[in-house]
Amino acid sequence: PQRRSRAWNDAKVSAHHGIIPTAAAKNLERLSGKHRAVYTLIRARYLAQFLPNHEYDRTQVDFDCAGQHLRAVGKQIVEPGWKRALPEALAPAKGREAPAPQPLPALREGLDCAVANVNLKDLWTQPPKPFTEGDLIKAMKNVAKLVQDPRLKQKLKDTTGIGTEATRAGIIQGLLDRGYLIKNGKALAATPPAFSLIDAVPRAIADPGTTAIWEQALDMVQSGEMPLEIFVAKQAAWMSKHIERCSGMSMTISGPASPAGVTPPWKKKRKSPPSKAKPKRVTKAKSA
Repeated sequence: PQRRSRAWNDAKVSAHHGIIPTAAAKNLERLSGKHRAVYTLIRARYLAQFLPNHEYDRTQVDFDCAGQHLRAVGKQIVEPGWKRALPEALAPAKGREAPAPQPLPALREGLDCAVANVNLKDLWTQPPKPFTEGDLIKAMKNVAKLVQDPRLKQKLKDTTGIGTEATRAGIIQGLLDRGYLIKNGKALAATPPAFSLIDAVPRAIADPGTTAIWEQALDMVQSGEMPLEIFVAKQAAWMSKHIERCSGMSMTISGPASPAGVTPPWKKKRKSPPSKAKPKRVTKAKSA
């Protein structure tokens, strides 16, 4: 049967269509390592949409063992499908590998199974692992999970979440440059100034649901239901209200002491773009 990916939707094309490989014959060996890796990912994503669905059989069996409830889950891949094109992209990060799935033998209800071995493990609960930059980008894309309102949640699912594919890495880099995030190896961690800032700003500004509300308004502007001037006026009034509410408030941003003569990152002013040089006035003199 003919397969049509949801990526083929002209209604969602805005500035340009998605990046796709071309039919031009190229010698991949001539590409540098990073260029070849990027091209390989784009090619794999493009081809995956034309492959069949990934299908597997999942079996769950519940046992009663001396009054204790035990459960076994088996998984057997029937059709690899689109995962054939993305084996490396779908591989879990190092240290986060899940146990390999294994099929269960043929079983029937009421069958007695022998307990071959029992291992007693003394384990401690573990805190969630810190975000890497890749994890944070995924969280920004799937920020709808953090929103409770079902309408706003759906809106964020329909859009790009926080930022876009082209801007999320820049947003994270900006937080690093301003000292709100630090890197510990590959892991990211929020700094005390970041906690102070989030605690100080109005809740609506830090709420990802606000992004969904703005997206709804922008959709209305695009469809002609709301004039752009009204949207800008509402945004200005909303921001003015919060600025007025915060005026006169004092906020202390705590953080590690900076060396003498060095301004903390969160106190640095954003650099304005360089102004374009204006041509000097030229006076022409006529020769006699």
